[in-house]
Amino acid sequence: MLIACGDALIDFVPTRNTEGREAVMPAVGGSCLNVAIGMARLGAPTGFVGGISTDLFGRMIADHASASNVALDLATRSDHQTTLAFVRIVAGESHYAFYDAETATRNWTYRRGTIPFDTVEAVHVGSTTLVNDHGAAEAKALIADARASSTISFDPNCRPNLVKDKPAYLARMAEFAGSADLIKMSDVDFAYLFGDEPHHQRASTLLARGAGLVVVTRGNHGAVAWHAGAGQIEVAAPKVEVADTIGAGDSFQAALLFALHQQGRIARPRLKDIGADELRRALSFAANCAGLTCTRPGADPPRSHEIGWSW
Repeated sequence: MLIACGDALIDFVPTRNTEGREAVMPAVGGSCLNVAIGMARLGAPTGFVGGISTDLFGRMIADHASASNVALDLATRSDHQTTLAFVRIVAGESHYAFYDAETATRNWTYRRGTIPFDTVEAVHVGSTTLVNDHGAAEAKALIADARASSTISFDPNCRPNLVKDKPAYLARMAEFAGSADLIKMSDVDFAYLFGDEPHHQRASTLLARGAGLVVVTRGNHGAVAWHAGAGQIEVAAPKVEVADTIGAGDSFQAALLFALHQQGRIARPRLKDIGADELRRALSFAANCAGLTCTRPGADPPRSHEIGWSW
């Protein structure tokens, strides 16, 4: 099984009504839930770990996850309200306003001993759950238990408008990166975390500290990965008609994890031994999945039959 641990919420996605005026449409989202949805839709046995409300929006989230075959037996249901995120597209980038006080996601607590990590190939963490002290502490506890048998995947998926103390946040992200085997971030995230430092220089540092694979996605410029054995691998982004980019990075992450799972390369020692051709194929698959997600509004990762990819 592959699992994603973190946020599940409702995105209010920009659209227009019949009169051409701005409007919003509710859509299930949350970076970590999106990753779980993406992996499950591609065909991997997948579970989600995190807080889901029992309110109207929480039921939408649960129904959406179940329809994509994401197992929710490891999730925590509560009567805390659902996190809401309102989205605006500015210069092609998605900008968010979050309403996340006392929510089911914010109040999630890791229940030690409830996850059979010996049956879990990979655990993905990241995004808004790691911004607040409680969520970060619970995720760290989960990772501490998972690392002995599971590969750790990490995407900071930074949300600067939620960060109150940037130096503390940077230190926290560095700590999570230090515990991860696979680190993926967008070029926008990279700039927020590392400023003008060259991508390859930071990737070398992360590999030296124990990461098996480091990936930076660059929107329509594709993605670049660094691996100690396979070296630097670059793949192009497919040319598509973009509806919006919401969930594209999550779709890339989900597809990369799925591809490594299909190749038998997701376990920590097997990831370290992956060859350049295998890695390029996995990255190309992830880029194509992200591209297809961009062709439709909201976080809507593709299913396997939509990609037409043979393993």
